[in-house]
Amino acid sequence: MMTGAVLDTYDQGDRNALSDAMEVMVRAFDPVYGEAWTLSQLSGVMLMPGTWLTVARLDAMPLGFALVRSVLDECELLLLAVDPLWRGRGVGETLLRDSLRTARRRGITSMNLEVRSSNNAIRLYEKTGFEYVHRRPGYYRGNDGQLHDALSFRIDMLA
Repeated sequence: MMTGAVLDTYDQGDRNALSDAMEVMVRAFDPVYGEAWTLSQLSGVMLMPGTWLTVARLDAMPLGFALVRSVLDECELLLLAVDPLWRGRGVGETLLRDSLRTARRRGITSMNLEVRSSNNAIRLYEKTGFEYVHRRPGYYRGNDGQLHDALSFRIDMLA
């Protein structure tokens, strides 16, 4: 990631962190797909045990975030978003790798995720070691009514 950028991880719904995540979410998720969460949804998930939010910032400006939820020794990457102006600069990879390190420190042995089949982030997940598990046809419904397949990926982190 760019020099000077800072990652902060929150286990509870810190107001500034939620606000920063929402700021990125509004810009990062194309409304056509209807994937952006509301503040209420994000706040609600942050109340669940085993959930953490990591925000990347440069000079207090939010660049991206990762949201992860864990249960026992597994976790799921719920959201990974990078401001479109900062894509291609390593922010997403830094957030993803930090989420994997955090998961390992918490005793988690695997991470799962689902992603729309046309999402460019698939290359990042594969590069990071995630393996394709299966396809869910028509899983996502865009705001335009069009259906999109979901791809499930998993990485085992047994040291």
